[in-house]
Amino acid sequence: MKKIITPFEVISKNSRWIISACWILFILSIWFIASIGERHLFPSPNQVLNGLSELYKEGLVVHIFSSLYLCLTAIIIAIVISLAISYFSTVPVVKPIAKTISKLRYLPLTGITFYLSILINDARSMQIWVLVVFMSTYLTTSLLSMVNAIPQEEFDHARSLGCNRWEVLWEVVIKGRIDFVIDVVRQNLAIVWMMLVTVESILVAAGGLGFLIKNSDKFMNHGRIIALQIVILVVGLFIDFTLDYLRKAFFRYSKI
Repeated sequence: MKKIITPFEVISKNSRWIISACWILFILSIWFIASIGERHLFPSPNQVLNGLSELYKEGLVVHIFSSLYLCLTAIIIAIVISLAISYFSTVPVVKPIAKTISKLRYLPLTGITFYLSILINDARSMQIWVLVVFMSTYLTTSLLSMVNAIPQEEFDHARSLGCNRWEVLWEVVIKGRIDFVIDVVRQNLAIVWMMLVTVESILVAAGGLGFLIKNSDKFMNHGRIIALQIVILVVGLFIDFTLDYLRKAFFRYSKI
């Protein structure tokens, strides 16, 4: 018992599972208690299950894939832009641009949509580019930190092997940090997934999980709202687990 309340203590895998199970039971207990009575804080588990059943009949799976497609398109574009900016930030003339884009993460979403609406007329493209701009600022910040954290010894080692400066960029920064890039993308992906509800309200006709939540909120159907939040959380955790698994599978040294 003393081990589980001691800082930096190493515990067994079975102990971790038991602790996780206890926390899950605690949360479920709070949920049951908070849903008792006529006026309750949360919808009951039965209401959530009924909401999930209704959503499935109304095409929940189609809306999930619509959200995933939107998210995937935005992520691919954001990754290409952010990687190009971050890698070339090692060139002095590009570095101010990279730092400026990093600072744009303080720009509110309203400011982003206002300027994009001037340039883009298509609502679906607007959804994609709002996510691209939003993710690119945070992704660029993380990638710049990754580049700056590379030890000088690695650059010196590459130069001692006869690499010119462009080869050093390729070998040390690009090839040598692919596993870090995957981990950075995995961490920042949560930002895009979190923004789906807001962004998908731009184009209701395209559907998606964000549209379903907005529609359920309009009719005050709290059972469906909680059910959708659980679905969004589960899908997000599955994406996170998949990227982490791929990173460890392809770059086994990253587990060390």
